[in-house]
Amino acid sequence: MQRRCQVHRDLWREREGSEIGQGTHPWWPAGTARAAPGSPGSSMWSVCWLPVLTQLLLLRFLVAQPVSPIRVFVVPHSHMDVGWIYTVQESLRAYAANVYTTVVEQLMLQKQRRFIAVEQEYFRLWWDGIASYRQKRQVRHLLATRRLEFVIGGQVMHDETVAHFDDQILQLTEGHGFLYETFGIRPRFSWQIDSFGASATTPTLFALAGFHAHVISRIDYALKDTMQNSQGLQFVWRGSPTLSAQQEIFTHVLDQYNYCSEGFNWDGTAVFPNSPPDRVFHPKSVPITWNNINYYVSLLVDNVKERATWFRTPHLLWPWGCDKQFFNASLQFSNMDPLLDFINSNSSKLGISVEYATLADYFEAVQAHNASWRVHTHGDFLPYSSDPFQAWTGFYASRSGLKALARRASALLYAGESMFTRYMWPAPHQHLDPAWALKQLQRLRWAVSEVQHHDAITGTQSPKVRDMHEENLSSGMQGVQELMASIVRDRTPAHSDQEPVGHSAVVYNPLAWTVTTIVTLTVGFSRVSVTDESGQQVAAQIQESKKTQSAYDLHVLTTIPGLSYRYYSIRSTEGTQEETNQLGASLARTSNFGRKKKTPARPRDRHLIHVENDCYTVFLDRDTNLLHSIWERGSNRTVQVTQEFMEYHANADLKYGFVSDNFVFMPIDSAKSPWNSVGMQIVAGKLMTEIRQYFYRKVGDRNHTYAIYSRLAHVPLAQGAELLCRRIEQEYRVGPLELNREAILRTSTSLHNKQVLHSDNNGYQMQRRVFQKYSSNGIARNYYPMAQSAFIEDGRSRLVLLSKQAHGVSSQENGQVEVMLHRRLWNNFDWALDYDLTLNDTSTVYPVLWLLLGPQSLTTRLRQRCGLALQRAPVVLLRELNESAQIFPGSQRQQEAVTLPPSLHLQILSIPGWNYSSNHTEHLQDLQKRHRGKAKADLRRVLLRLHHLYEEGEDPVLSQPVRVNLQAVLQGLGSVGAVEERSLTGTWDGNTLHRWSWRTQEPPHHRGRNIYNEKYPKAHVMVKLLKTKEKHSKAARENKRCITDKGRTV
Repeated sequence: MQRRCQVHRDLWREREGSEIGQGTHPWWPAGTARAAPGSPGSSMWSVCWLPVLTQLLLLRFLVAQPVSPIRVFVVPHSHMDVGWIYTVQESLRAYAANVYTTVVEQLMLQKQRRFIAVEQEYFRLWWDGIASYRQKRQVRHLLATRRLEFVIGGQVMHDETVAHFDDQILQLTEGHGFLYETFGIRPRFSWQIDSFGASATTPTLFALAGFHAHVISRIDYALKDTMQNSQGLQFVWRGSPTLSAQQEIFTHVLDQYNYCSEGFNWDGTAVFPNSPPDRVFHPKSVPITWNNINYYVSLLVDNVKERATWFRTPHLLWPWGCDKQFFNASLQFSNMDPLLDFINSNSSKLGISVEYATLADYFEAVQAHNASWRVHTHGDFLPYSSDPFQAWTGFYASRSGLKALARRASALLYAGESMFTRYMWPAPHQHLDPAWALKQLQRLRWAVSEVQHHDAITGTQSPKVRDMHEENLSSGMQGVQELMASIVRDRTPAHSDQEPVGHSAVVYNPLAWTVTTIVTLTVGFSRVSVTDESGQQVAAQIQESKKTQSAYDLHVLTTIPGLSYRYYSIRSTEGTQEETNQLGASLARTSNFGRKKKTPARPRDRHLIHVENDCYTVFLDRDTNLLHSIWERGSNRTVQVTQEFMEYHANADLKYGFVSDNFVFMPIDSAKSPWNSVGMQIVAGKLMTEIRQYFYRKVGDRNHTYAIYSRLAHVPLAQGAELLCRRIEQEYRVGPLELNREAILRTSTSLHNKQVLHSDNNGYQMQRRVFQKYSSNGIARNYYPMAQSAFIEDGRSRLVLLSKQAHGVSSQENGQVEVMLHRRLWNNFDWALDYDLTLNDTSTVYPVLWLLLGPQSLTTRLRQRCGLALQRAPVVLLRELNESAQIFPGSQRQQEAVTLPPSLHLQILSIPGWNYSSNHTEHLQDLQKRHRGKAKADLRRVLLRLHHLYEEGEDPVLSQPVRVNLQAVLQGLGSVGAVEERSLTGTWDGNTLHRWSWRTQEPPHHRGRNIYNEKYPKAHVMVKLLKTKEKHSKAARENKRCITDKGRTV
């Protein structure tokens, strides 16, 4: 979306949808009035009068021109946000469907016309529900003749900052699978032009998907200006420090004009909620007539010559379009056609030639030029600022509730995929319809893919679009939960029992290693007995719920092998563990500490109390009820650690200065303390101890606004519970906030990090962030996204934060790390009020962080696996324990566990449902035979993707390449008919995928290898399974790709 350009120091405005008045167009000479509009028909040209106009127009161009004209590639496109201000269905009705209908029609009329299509969601809705058979045949013809090109090819144009890379791969895989199954095509170029900053993860993923080149736009304004002046907008990007040149990609940064071509949009403004019945729109630009051709030629030629100086080759990518454009493509092309014809007929005098083009056309020309390009290493382009006072770092925490829901949906989908795959093979049971099951997974895949859009997971949308995403996610989650419950019921035969006696819980571990953890359930009784599937008592702890009155939190210690589940029966009893002397649910004891008023910090004797386990001792100050310090056993070091909530205040009135909003973080001043007293409880039990700290705005308040719930597990390291012992789990309660407040958790330590922070790119790789001194807006411009993890360190210790969802993070002072948790904003900007984009979020949110403290070697080894334990936690399926849901010893049936080496992660194990031949030529032939039909889902094709968790050199042991026994990984799935390496999204055979090579300004011996051309095992494979007694394999492979944290093949 085209948004937010700075006009004056105290004013910003939205460009999308605004009219450009006379004399105000950025390329329009001051004081020049527009020509009177002509009729649409007058824009159709006859060449007979062109020489006359040439004499009148070209006097200003009769100067020496370059020997070779600038070759201008006019790339028609329409930027169609999948949500933002309007819902998907509203946009589909108002303009999106018309884009495809009219573009296809107009491309068929003239062979020289071109168009690139980006967001797959709208196209798929149009294709499946609107397009006629004739239009579908036309689309196939346009693709075959390279006049229509799909770029990116994912379900959406995903966010690059707060989206997790697992979900980015999912949405790419969803879109690419549809395109390949339907048309046999595979996108080769990106168009990532509206994400708010550019992550180093994205070019790596696109390279692994087979892309030749990558297009971005939104990078820091000052950096873009520098790159323009030095002709540095094009470079070879090596996004991964481990893969390096193996998966580099040529990258093109759009210049300061971004992706819009203001002054050349003739199809008007989209009308919501529905298109006008007469299909008459008010044009944004004056239609071309013989009276105004001079103006348009001057406008385009001057713009081209300005931009051409910013690039090293005589080729210019000139995006034609903008937000919600080309819904009346006939007006667009009927005006641009004669303009291009006129310029080309005078090319030698004007110094330029122009042509409609796709990205393939443009990049083929640049690649053929054979220039030598500079290399950009794995650093990213974050954060994004559009000017000194507009740092787009607020959205890292906007709509925290939606961010949390999206991540929970992703985790549930991940678990449901592997459970269904394991259920289906070697032979499914009769009680579950596989077609229904696959549909539930596909619905949640669609919803999770959709919410990765750069105006969805970012929280920058209107409330009604947020509601759309939440409804789609919740509905999809409900379907997958029903699927998983059905699988469990099928695996657990029912037995008769007349009265309900409690609950049964099935706990599924979706990770491919054994997990020891504590799961928490809410029950209505305080005396509990918990038994497992063999009837044995299980270690458990009961305590008063911290959230729900008259309810109890039941904590159960569980150890679950990889891709397996455990059964538990939960019954009300007459006694506790202490009374019966049996291993049951022990009753935790609560100690209350009176509220303490906030007092100025001063040196004094501290009255400390402590909570400890085998890994940490946590010290709390009884005088303040705040955290004081943590002793870490491995290094025998005590680190001073304090935590408190703070708030940044935001301006609400434009006449007094800049404002914070959905996108931008613009605090008035440094953060202020919002609380005046703190209460504390310590809930101590045999299984775990919980520290509850309550923060009150006023001393006399009954209700707290903020809370920290910290947990330490009492489990010995010797029992395989290292990840559980070495983490301090924290959950926070934040809200509801007062208006124009941005809430942070500030953790201050004795670590001398010198304001150097490390934060992750999309949960994939870490980036070093050095605090920058800015003359203005320094707080906001030193915020970075934390999709999953961040840490600060000194020479002895490292403090790691692992997050369950995305946040903003910063190190504003030495030894400090602050995390933005929640935002509530309002301002009086008319445009934001009209579209309800003021972020007046009154919700209460419950973010989760896990803390790891220890030496660098220890935290390096634990960070990735502990992060996965948080992101992919066991799924609990709870139901009434009665006659239809009894657990008896030996009644459960499940396959053997899966255990991968400690450096590998099973990134996905699923049945996509794709149905196409693994042989590309055969697939194209099959498509020719079944234009009208839709392929039946292939349930024998399994997608397997492995991920190496560690960077090259990060750990002396865990960073090493690993050989994987696929027979062991796939045990329990039956006979394997074929295993094939595939590209990241599964559409390319790894042996046939070849990407363009780009010359770089470095010695050849520094270049790495293309991993798809190597002879050792790769990382993405497709697996084909055989039915019982089947002798010949058919088509069922999956995409298995082992990347060492960032791509090294294993």
